[in-house]
Amino acid sequence: MTRRCLVLAAGLLSMTIRQPLHAQNQAEPVNSYSGIEAQYFDHSVRPQDDFYQFVNGKWLAATDIPSDRPAYGAASKLYDDAQRELAEIVEATASDADSRPGSEASKIGALYNSFLDEARVERMGTEPLGAEFARIAGIQDKKELPELIAHLQQIGVTVPYSLSIHLDAKDSSHYVADLQQDGLGLPDRDYYLKQDATTLRLIRRKYQQHIEAALTLLGDRQAAQEASAVVALETKLAEAQWSKTDALDPLKTYNRIELANLKALAPAYDWQRYLAAIGIDRRVSYVVVSQPSYVRAFSGALSAIPLATWKAYFRWHLLSDFSPYLSKAYVELAFEFFGTTLQGIPQNQPRARRALLLVDQSMGQALGRLYVARDFSAQSKTRAEQLVNNLLEAFRQDIGTLEWMTPETRTQALLKLSRITIKIGYPNRWRDYSALRIRADDLVGNVMRATSFEFQRNISKLGQPIDRSEWDSAPQAVNASYSPQMNEIIFPAAILRAPFFDAAVDDAANYGGIGMVIGHEISHAFDDQGARYDADGKLRDWWTAEDHARFAARTRPLIAEYDGFVPLRGRQVNGERTLNENIADNAGLEIAYKAYKISLAGRAAPAIDGLTGDQRFFVGFAQAWREKIRDNYAIELIQSDPHAISYVRVIGTLINQTAFCDTFDVEQGDKMYVPPDRRVVIWESGLRLGPPQRQLSQAVDDASRHDRRIVRGGFKVGYPTQPFFEIDPDFL
Repeated sequence: MTRRCLVLAAGLLSMTIRQPLHAQNQAEPVNSYSGIEAQYFDHSVRPQDDFYQFVNGKWLAATDIPSDRPAYGAASKLYDDAQRELAEIVEATASDADSRPGSEASKIGALYNSFLDEARVERMGTEPLGAEFARIAGIQDKKELPELIAHLQQIGVTVPYSLSIHLDAKDSSHYVADLQQDGLGLPDRDYYLKQDATTLRLIRRKYQQHIEAALTLLGDRQAAQEASAVVALETKLAEAQWSKTDALDPLKTYNRIELANLKALAPAYDWQRYLAAIGIDRRVSYVVVSQPSYVRAFSGALSAIPLATWKAYFRWHLLSDFSPYLSKAYVELAFEFFGTTLQGIPQNQPRARRALLLVDQSMGQALGRLYVARDFSAQSKTRAEQLVNNLLEAFRQDIGTLEWMTPETRTQALLKLSRITIKIGYPNRWRDYSALRIRADDLVGNVMRATSFEFQRNISKLGQPIDRSEWDSAPQAVNASYSPQMNEIIFPAAILRAPFFDAAVDDAANYGGIGMVIGHEISHAFDDQGARYDADGKLRDWWTAEDHARFAARTRPLIAEYDGFVPLRGRQVNGERTLNENIADNAGLEIAYKAYKISLAGRAAPAIDGLTGDQRFFVGFAQAWREKIRDNYAIELIQSDPHAISYVRVIGTLINQTAFCDTFDVEQGDKMYVPPDRRVVIWESGLRLGPPQRQLSQAVDDASRHDRRIVRGGFKVGYPTQPFFEIDPDFL
């Protein structure tokens, strides 16, 4: 990737930011590049009124969402950069006639070429699914469904419940099998159940029409009746499913059930046949059932709903899940609904890009090994490790003085902090794909075998020692994650790129960008959810009742704050559902700011391109989260994503940051002003790092303070439909 180091002419901000162009008596910069993309600043907007628009306005105005995407933003840019590099690697590998047969490189090439062989895919039609359709058609009794479900799970077909393998939450010394609710074709239960949302009702109707069209194309003579029956069945499942909030509660979803007791939970289902077919009956003595009431309801539905409907349901999901790998008619029909109707995407991705995505999903770490060798520098890894160490030190300092933590809890928090494993860049031990069989002339078979390979790899963990060196993601993933059970954080190589991180620029923007992301992830170890997992990853509440009460008192005002955001008219953010991630955003930025100060080791931050270090920190944060999004996809995210939409994550976090208000002189009457006593402060332990410097002339100050009204609404971020923002009166 080409690094972009952009220079801002001195004085460019003088009419907008009431801060000195250069701080006084500051040290010479270690690196003269700021990492700030100032050409995107919108000077028609005051930073005190809408910092997101100020930092990103010209980018939002000039950027069109690619026709094959539901959204596009800074993270999309990182993804595109990684995909471009991966494409070069895969295309070179696929054309290498000298690659050793059976090697990972040859498998990557064969898998890629099997997708690109469009002529063969067209000739084959649905023939590659013939044996699977026959398997479903051959079911004569509901007693045979457990084996069918086990088989379909292994090849990646949607079924009423899923099986995952992970650390046992209450005994992190071994793995456990977990049964979870599943089985829907639409993104969330609300798509089936909400009757007061016109858009969702329309999507339900179009979903049924899509099923009918797909089954008709397949040759079903009763496609209309089958489509109606499938939607009714899925609605029955949706009615029994837990809410997103409850489904993410680790205490509510830890329900240990001995294998012998599964029959009592779901008497209409032969669990012994399922467990034997899936291969875990002799590996475990118990399972975790995340939502027992759902499994009970599934058993009831199994009894009440005719076998013919269940067969139509499985037939539909087999076709739907494999449509991307069939002939053009099926690909286009599936994209029309799942891409355009659900997410508003007008055009599918080019075939070569979809082929690359399949390789990435199927052999991610094999591809990642080639990616890291070519595109991830030792300098980036070293700088990122230094940054993480300063984040950890910031947490260590704050844990020692947090007002809402009792002394005994602080001791355990420090122990947990000391045991966090930080994984940066790439794994030390790569995944072995030698058992995976790939053929250049069998696309659907390759997808099935790759899915089954990963499924069996996870099943094989049962009864084995915990592998704490394992990476669940690939280095080319543009993502970061925290696992409470492993007490580890993973930062893949691909996210360690500009504008989140650039080893070639000054630290301020890096701390505002990737530093906030790292702080966000670490904070999950110490929020009210992290309180449920101790230093060893065991599901055990190590907080006192007083800790919980104090933390709730500090953070619950965020519910009212985020409830006031309406990204699309009539579609407000759910402050309750997004609370945990909103807490992490606020905590992450607070800690990243403190870590940035720690990195300076008492030195004054250099002024670069007319910006102080603190200014660059907050600009770096806002530019890392710029994004445009299609309305349909925004609806999907608002309905189902535990995170707020990007512009909400920026504005909602900044209005609580005293350091931001000081740096940009946000005052009463500014749209982003929240009184100090109403700001949600989670991790800032009374730390003050020097007063803001206000040295601009009164004339310049007056010029920048136009439109002093308190306006309740109007944050403009360039979405297709004008968003609306309001701070809830209860919050203010």
